[in-house]
Amino acid sequence: MKTQQPIATQEEEHRVLQFRPRSVGTAPSRRGEMGRHATGTDDQQEPNDLSRYERVDDEPDDFRHRMLANVAAFAFTVALTAVAIWLAMSIADLRNTQDCVLMGRRDCAHISTPHF
Repeated sequence: MKTQQPIATQEEEHRVLQFRPRSVGTAPSRRGEMGRHATGTDDQQEPNDLSRYERVDDEPDDFRHRMLANVAAFAFTVALTAVAIWLAMSIADLRNTQDCVLMGRRDCAHISTPHF
């Protein structure tokens, strides 16, 4: 049987890497920040910040539309939850009935009788 030798010694396992900060000219550009025109020159744009998400004070906030959207989302979530619970209960009931039949019992079907 062969003995296994460690691949790296302890000195090689714990190495300290030198940190070299990027200079401005070597920073990788993201898509949409800097592009090339048809002439081939670099298009220098301002860096993206959160100012483009600020709301203009002139336009009023549409609370009615936002509340209707929230109510619709809540109703959809409640309906989806109710359907999921009904489906889980139906599957559990079918599984119990199938287990009863596979055991050889004859009184597995639930027969509802009207109460007078």
